[in-house]
Amino acid sequence: MRMVDIIEKKRDGYELSKEEIRFMIEGYTNETIPDYQMSAFAMAVYFQGMTEKERAELTLAMVDSGDKIDLSAIEGIKVDKHSTGGVGDTTTLVLAPLVASVGVPVAKMSGRGLGHTGGTIDKLESIEGFHVEIDNKQFIDLVNKNKVAVIGQSGNLTPADKRLYSLRDVTATVNSIPLIASSIMSKKIAAGADAIVLDVKTGAGAFMKDIEDAKKLAKAMVDIGNNVGRMTMAVISDMSQPLGYAIGNALEVEEAINTLKGKGPKDLHELCLTLGSHMVFLAKKANSLEEAYKMLEEAIQSGKALEKFKTFIAAQGGDPSIMDDPMKLPKAKFQIELEAKESGWVESIIADEVGKAAMLLGAGRATKDSKIDLAVGIVLRKKVGDKVEKGESLATLHSNFENVDEIKKLLYQVFTISPNETIAPPLIYDKIS
Repeated sequence: MRMVDIIEKKRDGYELSKEEIRFMIEGYTNETIPDYQMSAFAMAVYFQGMTEKERAELTLAMVDSGDKIDLSAIEGIKVDKHSTGGVGDTTTLVLAPLVASVGVPVAKMSGRGLGHTGGTIDKLESIEGFHVEIDNKQFIDLVNKNKVAVIGQSGNLTPADKRLYSLRDVTATVNSIPLIASSIMSKKIAAGADAIVLDVKTGAGAFMKDIEDAKKLAKAMVDIGNNVGRMTMAVISDMSQPLGYAIGNALEVEEAINTLKGKGPKDLHELCLTLGSHMVFLAKKANSLEEAYKMLEEAIQSGKALEKFKTFIAAQGGDPSIMDDPMKLPKAKFQIELEAKESGWVESIIADEVGKAAMLLGAGRATKDSKIDLAVGIVLRKKVGDKVEKGESLATLHSNFENVDEIKKLLYQVFTISPNETIAPPLIYDKIS
């Protein structure tokens, strides 16, 4: 078998066999197939696409290129959640204890984030004492005991995907739905989940700006999951503006606590209940999405969800008293208001630019070696559709340096104020199963 023949076959629009895909991924992983040939293959896929069968085989080949996590010792159906990114995406902090509180095991492996704010681990580490340095046995024991635990990503998961992802980034082949879908799903499958719920973002602050592209990606991933034996469902949600109000690590933890108390932002509350109901349904803890939704509402109202968060935090060394006293979370020295220059209605908020402003304050990483300031970030005071008076606060900047003029200048360009009344975009566009 020769790589050049595989490239030619895909270039001409023919379906590759399982053996051809395996040969290619194994060769690329062990470096017997060079970057330039893999680049040619990626470009052929960009233009010709892949069939449903090819996407599934590519995903499994990348899963088998490295380590796989075995979660079989955890009782029950393990459901993982993946979001395609966004700004102010606090869902995991809420979903993990919320879903666990109704008996669904949440064995979460998370990384440290690049970009606007840290990853889930960075956010949780803004709670004093919390740590993810636990071995696999302890991780599994904690999930069996408490139904929830979070561990740092370890092992050599999907090395073929890591190599191919880096290559796509420099060969203008990132925006290929088959390659995006197989990349995301290979990581989720290697991480040991029995079922997967996908939160596919669309809008100005999302990777998939166009809703039709978001639907295509969601369907591609759902098809891959179901074709390889993982129950998979997707929700397409809005990211034309930040989710919730808080963008920043400790700030997002506080917002998650408020959401678990039933006092969080309406959009974050609704999205968590929607995603969570899919997780509960796939775990076979409810007979319908509607029943699962009501179970989660009751868990918040009764305090069960918040108690589960306390148990989870304490079990991994964190201080659970922050639930009752969020002032114990890291706090920035300065809180500076961004005052509206005119009256009207908020017409748009450019999510990506809000994220960039938070990163400039120190809330995120520009490179892997950047140090995160867990206390800083931005709290929005107005969202799209809200009325605002001149001089009212659009946002509060939480900063550890006083001169934030350049960041304020950036944020003024983020908000569009209209003299005419505007309407907030829908939160949920579609659900795919």
